[in-house]
Amino acid sequence: MINDDLSQVYAEHNGWLKQWLYRRLGCSAQAADLAQDTFLRILQAQQKAGASLSLQRPRAYLATVSRRLVHDHFRRQSLERAYLDMLAQLPELFALSAEEQWEMRETLQQLDALLDTFKPVVRSVFLLVQLEGLTYIEVARRLGIGERTVKRHMANALQACILFDEDF
Repeated sequence: MINDDLSQVYAEHNGWLKQWLYRRLGCSAQAADLAQDTFLRILQAQQKAGASLSLQRPRAYLATVSRRLVHDHFRRQSLERAYLDMLAQLPELFALSAEEQWEMRETLQQLDALLDTFKPVVRSVFLLVQLEGLTYIEVARRLGIGERTVKRHMANALQACILFDEDF
C-alpha cells in the first residue's frame, strides 16, 4: 500500500530530515514546514504514479526533494526582498497601499509558481531575457543552445504568461 511505505519512511527519517533542513535554513519552524512539504511532494508523486515509489536510499531521495524545496524557498525569499526594496525606493506619491502591496505580493507568488512549472531551460531562457536583458543570441551562447531554440522557449514562456494574465 502506498501510504504504508511512506508512513514507514516518515517514521524512520522525519527527524533526520528536519535536522538536515535546519542546518541549511537555521530555523526549526521552516525546517519542519519544508520537511512536511517534502513528504507531501512524495505522496503526490506516488498518487500520480498510482504506486509506491521504491526508495532504496530514502535519505538521498529525501535530500534531493528537500534541496529543491530549499532552493525554491530562497528564490521566493529573494524575490520578496527585491519587491520590498523596490517599494521602499518609490517616492511617497507613488507608494502603494497595504492592499495593493498584498495584491502585488500575491501576483508575484503566483508568477513564481508559474515559473516553477517551466522546464529548467525554459525558465533560464525567460529569466535571462526578461531580468538580465540578454539578447536571444547572448542567451543561446550562454546556455549552449541554438537561437531558434531560445526563440521557441521564449514563445512558450510568453504564451504561459499571457494565459496566466487572462486567468488572473
